[in-house]
Amino acid sequence: MMSDKDLVSVILSAYNSENTVEKSINSLLVQTYKNIEILIIDDGSNDKTLNSIMKFKNEPNIKIFENKKNIGLTKSLNKLIKMSNGKYIARQDSDDISSPNRFKRQLEDIKKYDLDFSSSRGYIENTKRKIPRFSYYLPYSFLINYKNPFIHGTLMIKKNVIEEVGLYDERFYYAQDYKLMMELIKKGYRYKVIRNPLYKLNMTNNISTNKKSEQKYYADCVKKNLNP
Repeated sequence: MMSDKDLVSVILSAYNSENTVEKSINSLLVQTYKNIEILIIDDGSNDKTLNSIMKFKNEPNIKIFENKKNIGLTKSLNKLIKMSNGKYIARQDSDDISSPNRFKRQLEDIKKYDLDFSSSRGYIENTKRKIPRFSYYLPYSFLINYKNPFIHGTLMIKKNVIEEVGLYDERFYYAQDYKLMMELIKKGYRYKVIRNPLYKLNMTNNISTNKKSEQKYYADCVKKNLNP
């Protein structure tokens, strides 16, 4: 059962996302679960991303912040977590879209199954392709040793849990989500990945697509338990 104390803090860091960020924010404003605050930070964009974000400045549950220079996703997310007020932290990427029932469904599962965090499958935008596909049916505790099977943008986690593991590891400029998930799995936190896709991914400006060599380096550090 939901209570007034079940505030969800949605954290969104945007960098050069002028073409996608408005749609992303709008998908948060139409959530069926209404007890949310939305914290958005422009991470030193050099396009019109901040102008797009400022269109939402009068929304009562939106808080807007600005990094005068680009500090990267990891530090920006930690900054937002520290300023959040919710019992739960939910992620959203600035070029992706959440289904209207996403937060309601995730919070229901967290309560029903006494979970520490929740994730879901997603769709690739303009396709019907679900991800992960076949690997979804394998144990994530096994897969995590070879790749990150979780979609970062679908994460909903208890704030006290992410605080217990020290937030995102700021040594990881990329693959910070992989490092976090590895920590959570190793330490035995309870989770569930929702089978039905609740998230639509835009792969055009995806970090994993555009920065493959850097991503691989940091991901290999996670797999080998090395500091970058």
